[in-house]
Amino acid sequence: MSVLDQNIAIFKYFEEISKIPHGSFHEEKIADYVENFAKEHDFKYVRDDMNNVIIYKDATPGYENHDTVMLQAHMDMVCEKNKDVDFDFETDALNLYVEDGWLKAKGTTLGADDGFGVSYMLAILSDDTLKHPNLECVFTVQEEVGLLGSINLKKEYFNAKKMIGLDGGGEISTCTTT
Repeated sequence: MSVLDQNIAIFKYFEEISKIPHGSFHEEKIADYVENFAKEHDFKYVRDDMNNVIIYKDATPGYENHDTVMLQAHMDMVCEKNKDVDFDFETDALNLYVEDGWLKAKGTTLGADDGFGVSYMLAILSDDTLKHPNLECVFTVQEEVGLLGSINLKKEYFNAKKMIGLDGGGEISTCTTT
């Protein structure tokens, strides 16, 4: 029985990626997971030399003429643990549990920043019932240590003029650019 005992794709993917060590500078295994996801779903994708992964999903019928939308989240997590916990972020899976309705990790950071953004994109990509324009789902690395993955993305990977970042820093407004 899953600690996230709900049939919601976002939770399913979050639980799966929580089993994969993915601290900054050690994102290769989670990038493998995202790349394999793209292959299993027959999506076009790019994986660069830093392990950033971009998955492309075609528009659903009726949305082909809408602007392409980019979704972005980062795959790395902050690796902090309690002093009394024996845990290796390079090899150990997070130990998830629910307490008083809150998802937690035993003795370590949870990785929800930005594991839930990654999980949202995987859930969106896997759902064939959603209506959407062309999507460019960007899974970056090394965000927690200076946005290094994002800085090294190549512009030729993208057509989108609209972007939704699935990582939050307390913003309370949305802005647009032209």
